[in-house]
Amino acid sequence: MATESTAFTLVLPVLPLDDEVVLPGMVVPLDLSDAEVRAAVEAAQAAARSAPGKPQVLLVPRIDGTYARTGVLGTVEQVGRLADGDPGALIRGRSRVRIGAGTTGPGAALWVEGARIEESVPEPLPGQVADLVKEYKALATNWLKKRGAWQVVDRVQAIEDVAALADNSGYSPFLTTEQKVELLETADPVVRLRLAAQQLRDHLAEQDVAETIAKDVQEGVDKQQREFLLRRQLEAVRKELRELNGESSKDSAEESDDYRARVEAADLPEKVREAALKEVDKLERSSDQSPEGSWIRTWLDTVLELPWNERTEDAYDIQGAKAVLDAEHAGLEDVKARITEYLAVRKRRGERGLGVIGGRRGGAVLALVGPPGVGKTSLGESVAHAMGRKFVRVALGGVRDEAEIRGHRRTYVGALPGRIVRAVKEAGSMNPVVLLDEIDKVGSDFRGDPAAALLEVLDPAQNHTFRDHYLEVELDLSDVVFLATANVLEAIPEALADRMEIVRLDGYTEDEKVVIARDHLLPRQLERAGLNADEVTVDEGALRKLAGEYTREAGVRTLERSIARLLRKVAAQHELGERELPFTVRDEDLRGLLGRPHHVPESAQDPAERRTSVPGVATGLAVTGAGGDVLFVEASLADPETGAAGLTLTGQLGDVMKESAQIALSFLRSHGAELELPVADLKDRGVHIHFPAGAVPKDGPSAGITMTTALASLLSGRLVRTDVAMTGEVSLTGRVLPIGGVKQKLLAAHRAGVTTVIIPKRNEPDLDDVPAEVLDRLDVHTVTDVRQVLELALAPAVRGAAPEVPVAA
Repeated sequence: MATESTAFTLVLPVLPLDDEVVLPGMVVPLDLSDAEVRAAVEAAQAAARSAPGKPQVLLVPRIDGTYARTGVLGTVEQVGRLADGDPGALIRGRSRVRIGAGTTGPGAALWVEGARIEESVPEPLPGQVADLVKEYKALATNWLKKRGAWQVVDRVQAIEDVAALADNSGYSPFLTTEQKVELLETADPVVRLRLAAQQLRDHLAEQDVAETIAKDVQEGVDKQQREFLLRRQLEAVRKELRELNGESSKDSAEESDDYRARVEAADLPEKVREAALKEVDKLERSSDQSPEGSWIRTWLDTVLELPWNERTEDAYDIQGAKAVLDAEHAGLEDVKARITEYLAVRKRRGERGLGVIGGRRGGAVLALVGPPGVGKTSLGESVAHAMGRKFVRVALGGVRDEAEIRGHRRTYVGALPGRIVRAVKEAGSMNPVVLLDEIDKVGSDFRGDPAAALLEVLDPAQNHTFRDHYLEVELDLSDVVFLATANVLEAIPEALADRMEIVRLDGYTEDEKVVIARDHLLPRQLERAGLNADEVTVDEGALRKLAGEYTREAGVRTLERSIARLLRKVAAQHELGERELPFTVRDEDLRGLLGRPHHVPESAQDPAERRTSVPGVATGLAVTGAGGDVLFVEASLADPETGAAGLTLTGQLGDVMKESAQIALSFLRSHGAELELPVADLKDRGVHIHFPAGAVPKDGPSAGITMTTALASLLSGRLVRTDVAMTGEVSLTGRVLPIGGVKQKLLAAHRAGVTTVIIPKRNEPDLDDVPAEVLDRLDVHTVTDVRQVLELALAPAVRGAAPEVPVAA
């Protein structure tokens, strides 16, 4: 503990210490050539003549011109000469003094009042304090031994007083002035010792880190020097041996001979062999100091590692290949049929000796275009499995450098061949199945256009003489089966898309999703959840509800995540003792395990909560990057008193869709009387058409009849039927024109619970591509005129009820 006198009983001259701190118990020499130091010592000597004892001064740290609040009472032990011959004084710190107000005194020094701070520690020392004393002594001993100060170790070990032990750290040279001032102003001896121990501990830790770094650096330098010395000695030994045997003095002779033997022994095409031997000649002529030698060696290694004449035998078991595709993928009949056709044609060409025609083989370039999660990437592995070929995946998403496809020139540091050559090298054969994943995500910038570099790769008429910038020799890619995947066909450059055979994957029906979930997704997720098939089973009704109400997507990726979450829930409940196994998950169990359904069809909602429960709202169909989707159109009329006439469109629409809205409005204005609509409301009142999900960009003409129906519903007051969705372009004369993406839109309508779909008459042939089970559940109407659309989509008017026209706020 520390106690302070209630009165300032001391009057002492101030001896300022600039950026220095003296603690009690320390003995320091001070230079009297400093005017302030000399004035303080002389004043203390003058005061001591009239009082017994040694002269006393107050040692006060002064940091940036500011005095500390606590000083140290010091006695002038001796005045004489320092080691350098300058006058000096030897002063010993005695005790802490709390500084009071200034006062007067003899001499030129500054005099202040002070109160002595008494320090005491109970005897015997408490257990924690005794442990702290031992720890500090151990830390101090460790530090002193590292510095070789053995004579000081015994003196530190002999100090028993806690306050004196803490103040002894004032001699530590690693402490900053601020840290020493903190020790000076800490009155409690135990707290001060704890602070001193922490400061010493931190310094030792920093010292250990510094020593470790210095040791690692020294070891690295020693290793480099030793390696350099050994290599020079090895070169000298080799030189002496060659001179002794009368051999050439070239250092690279043995290495070049080795490469020459490897090239001659390798099964290389004739032109590739000639190019490789030329490079070996260059290697023999180059010196070890030339960077060209390392480039040549890397190039030769790459050429020798390529499988120039290695090919896998195709599995011409057409029935077996079809069985493999059917077993690994449900649905996707177009893709599986195309692969089966390819194998059948190759088999017949091989039987008739037509395997190679004009230097080209019968490769294939297919582009699988469809929304995410429909199995485009995994289909590539199945194709390779069915054909008995090696499979390599090349990710093109975000690639912006042309050199990623064609390779770098050899003159660049770190040059590598392109991804196509590396894929062939990785496959180990010249006829692998190469999957070019996300080809629509390829970008272009100042480094070139990778999509343009793919033109030669994916052209069956050119890729038998593909030249990589790094190899600079012809590489035959005509026997490679290239499969490209993309989400959006429009994002692929037209010239590149023209070189590929487009195969669309428009998504799965609900029945197909149930089969995929039962046969593929569920077994995989059971294994990942640590469950067996006999412990947890999911019946078909639960899978159908998962696919229909808990997910709404073209693919099955979200469905697989839902199954994984379901199985994790069951596993966790079993571990917590809340559920017994085996357990069968039924559709009524899903709400308790996964919560409420996220995608309830409009037809299943309360009539008052449906979007089409008010006039002016119609349901359309659209195609997005994630497949088909339903699209709602809302229309309203502004209050005539506001005077806001004209057409307002919101929902982040493109130019084509804005023009469709103008056409729909013009048609109703010109044919309103014929359709028995109050078109007078359209003249003086503003019309607002909104497409919800405003954050999603929308464009295209296929929402024309949907907007016309919404406006007609708004003017007539007749509701649009909840179970009806529509798609088609509208003309100024009311004709319904054909659109694209019919299959994807009908699949989306089926997923959303719609039962009646209106499409243009000229799109009727597209219904052949729609799965039969979807057509069986949809009532598809083909129309040629908007008047037919309105008859089918609008509910009958209620007699005697005036039409209620929604008014925009």
